[in-house]
Amino acid sequence: MTTIQWHQPGDKVYENGLDRGVLYVDGNDGVAWNGLTSVKEKNTNKMIPVHWDGIKINDIVVLGSFEGSISAFTYPDEFYECEGLIEDQDGVYLAEQRPSRFGMSYRTLINNDLGIESGYKLHVLYNLTARPKEKTRNTLGLQTDLQEFEWDISSIPEHAEQHHPTAHVIFDSRKIDPWLLTDIEEILYGTDSASAQLPSLSALTSFIRKWDRLIINDNGDGTWTAISAEDGIITMLSPTEFEIEADNVVWLDPPDNTHFEISSSDKNEEDI
Repeated sequence: MTTIQWHQPGDKVYENGLDRGVLYVDGNDGVAWNGLTSVKEKNTNKMIPVHWDGIKINDIVVLGSFEGSISAFTYPDEFYECEGLIEDQDGVYLAEQRPSRFGMSYRTLINNDLGIESGYKLHVLYNLTARPKEKTRNTLGLQTDLQEFEWDISSIPEHAEQHHPTAHVIFDSRKIDPWLLTDIEEILYGTDSASAQLPSLSALTSFIRKWDRLIINDNGDGTWTAISAEDGIITMLSPTEFEIEADNVVWLDPPDNTHFEISSSDKNEEDI
């Protein structure tokens, strides 16, 4: 056992910064949200005190749902319908229409007292409805400030197996398996062969819980490295021998079986 130590170099961790905003409008691919300046997250839990004979004996916590606000200097055209603007003809928009629901993701950066970036948290929000705040249109002057747009947002929580429904999921890059995080980001941000998308919360959690990829790295020097987060895939038989239990190993010279080809396993994309 060790004594608690305070103010150790690198132990003071803080969050600072917001980047990689992505907008997901229902039925459409995700698009970059350039100009996103802030996301305020509001805790809507309520505390109900319980008293007995004039003495407080308990607090009952009533769980709320995600609420908050968004600020941005600009936003994607796809967001028009989320604030109730519908394009009737090319370039003709009708206001005061029923807004579409949307999802979004963004990162908050993590740093420490040594000035070293420690990682980031990837936030994913589901089933949001936005209500635009007041907009003021000013004439041009000698000194003109950019207009910042603001919206209040509320959410409809989704079912989370074994947990209370939620509309807010957070991935901490310092703790999650880096290969799993890469797979999640490829889903949310897209790849050269697939568009960015926001799967349902149940599909995303199923993908994560079943994730057991075998990762093969070619070290470029005639050697390779195998990594798996799933127990039983890689077993060390001795300090110089190992066994890999996977379906992505192909023998190249049967029946001698002296040369083989091994590759990373496919992602369990059937859950997305």
